[in-house]
Amino acid sequence: MSFQIERAVPTQVDAICAIERNAVQMFRDHPAWPFYATLSIPPEMLQEAIQRGLVWVARVAESDDPVGFVWLDTEHGGDVIGIAEIDVLPAYSKRGIGAALLQCACEWARSAGYRRVDLGTLADVPWNAPFYAKHGFVVVDKRDPAFAYARDRDRENGFPDALRVFMSRELSAPAAHEWTVWPAPAKLNLFLRKLDVNEDGHDEWQSVVRLLDWSDELRLRVRDDDQLCHRTGYGEKEHDVILRAAVLLRAHTGINIGAEIDIEPRIPRHVGLGDESSTAAAVLVALNHLWKCGLDQNELAELGRTLGNDVPLFVRGRAAWVTGAVDRFKSITLPKRWYVVLDSHANVSSDELFQATELTRIAAPATISSFASGETLENVFEPIVRERYPRVAAALDWLGSHGHARLSGSSGCVFLETATPERAEAVARRCPAAFTAWVAEGVGVSPLHRALSRHGATA
Repeated sequence: MSFQIERAVPTQVDAICAIERNAVQMFRDHPAWPFYATLSIPPEMLQEAIQRGLVWVARVAESDDPVGFVWLDTEHGGDVIGIAEIDVLPAYSKRGIGAALLQCACEWARSAGYRRVDLGTLADVPWNAPFYAKHGFVVVDKRDPAFAYARDRDRENGFPDALRVFMSRELSAPAAHEWTVWPAPAKLNLFLRKLDVNEDGHDEWQSVVRLLDWSDELRLRVRDDDQLCHRTGYGEKEHDVILRAAVLLRAHTGINIGAEIDIEPRIPRHVGLGDESSTAAAVLVALNHLWKCGLDQNELAELGRTLGNDVPLFVRGRAAWVTGAVDRFKSITLPKRWYVVLDSHANVSSDELFQATELTRIAAPATISSFASGETLENVFEPIVRERYPRVAAALDWLGSHGHARLSGSSGCVFLETATPERAEAVARRCPAAFTAWVAEGVGVSPLHRALSRHGATA
């Protein structure tokens, strides 16, 4: 039987949950059945994992729906990742699908810089511990502190500790010419204020920019020659920010090494979430490591400035208080928060907004304390966008019925900050069909920097 493994998409959530419900029936005669019978995959958690690119599905020619899936879990932190769930429909068992899903997940984890894959399973079920042992996993001491969180979760759910074993598989670092994976994260402008014109004649702005745990995925590998190849393309070669970033780094360092670059977009394009600036920063950071250029973060940030004002922010990889002509950054610490990010699907022109005659109000400079207190949360473009783009106004009004909705940057993207993921997910579930909603966590350290650390460099 032929099948293919591919990244899961949000429309497959129900089908994946159905696979899990069918697969769990195979444990009816096992002592673990009372536990399995009462639990099921939370669709919201699965949706978030799919959004983050951590779920793969297996599809066969005769079925539009997936017949198996694997779900990776990053709760472990550092360079360790877990298998949260792997299931195949019983009708498609013993056909190599589970093994292919497992290998796909491990290969991706290795390319993303992870050095170990962990999982919890049943020792006495042939398609559990013995299956994983055939694929390089070994049983480890469950008293290891690394598994404390998993054992605590089992106890909370009433799962008998004696039935569970924990297993690990070590992963080698990718070789010099193998593919590696790097995230290009999204960002939000938590407020945006226009100040006066500076002495150079440029507008002065203030903003707080927060990075999200929601990223496009870049894949890179070093070539044996000096060719730079972007497999998917962002447009014409001279306008392709990926190639421009690579060419810029080579010209600056004098290194004449080639690279092959691919990108899997997950973040909506051109809605003010960072896209090309974040991509350019990811290329600079990744190739600086892979080519062993040796530039420090300040040098990379300054180099990135020639590609766009926001590129240095993504290179530095921290939440920032931004001032000046959007070119001065001060790292700040923000509380743990989650965001409902809403795409209004309005084609908002940033150029039009910056040239708007209504954009005349000069505000007094804000302070970090005024932002922290909630006094400074406005976006100078919001009144203009509301007036000119009814779809954005409708999105702000709907999201505003659940809290303080804000516009991010000069775009058609709006967001709501929440204190818990449950609150964000509850709001996102109610999103009208006219819009698209995502839930993302605000992070203190960029996913790009975490990847750099896993790949063996210091951010």
